[in-house]
Amino acid sequence: MQVTAIDIGLFAIVLVVLLGPFLVKKIEHNLEAFLFVMGVLAVTIAGFENKDVLASIGYSHEQIAEVGWNMKLIMEAIMEPVVKGIVPAVLIAGLIFHYGRDKAQSIMASILKKVSLKLIIFLIVVILGLASSIITAIIAALLLVELLNCMPLDRNTKINVVIIACFSIGLGAVLTPLGEPLSTIAITKLQGAPYYAGFFFLFNRLAIYIIPGIIAMGLLSIFFVGKKGSETCEKVEEVAETLMDVVMRAVKVYIFVMALLLLGGGMKIVIDKYLLTVPSQILYWVNMISAILDNATLTAAELSPAMEITQIQAVLMGLLISGGMLIPGNIPNIISANKLGITSKEWARLGVPLGLILMGLYFVWIFYIPFHIEFNF
Repeated sequence: MQVTAIDIGLFAIVLVVLLGPFLVKKIEHNLEAFLFVMGVLAVTIAGFENKDVLASIGYSHEQIAEVGWNMKLIMEAIMEPVVKGIVPAVLIAGLIFHYGRDKAQSIMASILKKVSLKLIIFLIVVILGLASSIITAIIAALLLVELLNCMPLDRNTKINVVIIACFSIGLGAVLTPLGEPLSTIAITKLQGAPYYAGFFFLFNRLAIYIIPGIIAMGLLSIFFVGKKGSETCEKVEEVAETLMDVVMRAVKVYIFVMALLLLGGGMKIVIDKYLLTVPSQILYWVNMISAILDNATLTAAELSPAMEITQIQAVLMGLLISGGMLIPGNIPNIISANKLGITSKEWARLGVPLGLILMGLYFVWIFYIPFHIEFNF
């Protein structure tokens, strides 16, 4: 397969998106705007791809017309962050927490007098991970940051716990089609023969991998929580969040999600061209690009009812785990990083090594250990 100048340009964008936030401080501090510009550039470059090249990889006339800038992509980028409830949830929950923060702090202070901090952190990570498939990953992430803001934790500890919890939420959200766009798309792609995927399809096939992972994240979080320091809930909240802060966070999340949709739209041709014929063992690792691209777009491109169940499990687990490695990887990361002011470097310091360890462990489990249990709901 011939590599075109368009392919090189798109791969260069992936490299810039991956390295830019770590090498340039201005990019790190303006990540939403940077990703938006990269998304616009990706869609623009993709639009120059030769129609004959697209036809050679099986694109129909309708699909060719949707490469590059088109009204469908534009409307999706503008509307999806709102229609899927991401931005409204961030805004409404932000307002609720803004006006109910004093009460939440009082309740948490009472709980901390009776229950150990480590146990509370463990329960938060595990319960939000399991509940995210019902309450959605968005609400789980918003609850996470608000609960942690009422904890006597220093900044580094809070960041580490948030990252671990986002891995837990990202894993758990896949268990039902309510949790996140990835699971909704997966069910839609597999609802016909031979799987006839229903509401509990992903739970039945992935829970054996997901639930131990969530519990492991809960246990891991305990090791990052030391004894209670001198900080208290009141001290942590000295810098009060204004209504403008709440609104601006929703705006930033809107731009972030729009940017990821544009990046996914621009990168679709290289995904279709190079990834769809890759063996599942390799695709599992290649899916680490989910750390910077919308995993729902990758799911839509890669998943097929022609795959065996092991291949489906491998594709989804690769996307889910790697999504926790960097801030753009999934919605919980984006919400938490925006709320707590976590930089790309701070996130990657734990997110990347933890993600790589999980990728390695699950790779061995999925492909080489004959231990697969399916539930039947």
